[in-house]
Amino acid sequence: MKNKPDKEILDRWHSDPSNWKWGVFYYNKQDPRIFPPKRNPSLGWTVNFGNTKSIFVFVLLTIGLIVVSSLLSRR
Repeated sequence: MKNKPDKEILDRWHSDPSNWKWGVFYYNKQDPRIFPPKRNPSLGWTVNFGNTKSIFVFVLLTIGLIVVSSLLSRR
């Protein structure tokens, strides 16, 4: 999808149960968002596992947290 999807399309994707694996993991290859809102938006954001950029950012953040955690625990 070359054009940025409008709010109506994003809302439709978000509310479509077929885009939620096991009701928890958001998976939509058409959605360009890296961190879309969770099913309950007041709980924050989730990772779009259908977007390779999203998975890459998630892995980098996880590795970063592990590195920082191990550095802090050595003190």
